[in-house]
Amino acid sequence: MSDKEEIRAFIRENYSKIAQQSSQGGCCSSGCSCSGTQIDIKDTSLSLGYSESDLQGVPIESNMGLGCGNPLAIAALKEGEIVLDLGSGGGFDCFLARQQVGETGYVIGVDMTPEMIRLARKNAKESGYTNMEFRLGEIEHLPVADEAVDVIISNCVINLSLEKQQVFKEAYRVLKAGGRISVSDVVATAELPAAIKQDLASLAGCIAGAEYVENIRAMLEKAGFEKICLIPKDNGRTIIYSWAPENNLEDYVASYIIEAEKASNEKE
Repeated sequence: MSDKEEIRAFIRENYSKIAQQSSQGGCCSSGCSCSGTQIDIKDTSLSLGYSESDLQGVPIESNMGLGCGNPLAIAALKEGEIVLDLGSGGGFDCFLARQQVGETGYVIGVDMTPEMIRLARKNAKESGYTNMEFRLGEIEHLPVADEAVDVIISNCVINLSLEKQQVFKEAYRVLKAGGRISVSDVVATAELPAAIKQDLASLAGCIAGAEYVENIRAMLEKAGFEKICLIPKDNGRTIIYSWAPENNLEDYVASYIIEAEKASNEKE
């Protein structure tokens, strides 16, 4: 087994446990961050940019408080659009996206953790929703056809990938001409200490895998995206601080909003 596969297995196992705890009413029903620290789901969600109505309008088990922002706040979804969520977890952002695209729209969630997929499918089935689905797969190799979606969202997941360039290449492939990507993610703002970069728990906790902002921009450009915009979230440092106040992680990483578009006519 390669090092990359071992790392992926570790991350998958970490989120498998979170999904199981959530479905059983455990830690993530009362609250736990992806780094494992106890949190208050409601307070955390509000600090990330979600509203009270957002929290009330989705299956309770879908919200685990694992994000680092609210990608839907800047995605400007329209009725009838097809939305893809990279690393959809229990389906929280998918259920919110469904509200915005309406019955004529469609939402696809992709996650590499079978337990997360089962939880999300259970939530969708119990809610009676038919215009959404959850597919098991890796965001580096999306189980989605070429030029099939209008908008891609993701919340604190791309930092977990060991092949971020491949993620953006795949995102570009599945987007329709004129499609867009709206992502909330953790990025590096300074060189991470070696001890953190080499720590598997920090990688699964959305810290060690953070890439420099300008490197993210370069990857998006290489994939073919244009109108690239990377903006630090107003309370991005505060969000990171809340995960582990004693480690000063906010000195190295921050929560960012990442936006880009695929050309509407690639021949021009």
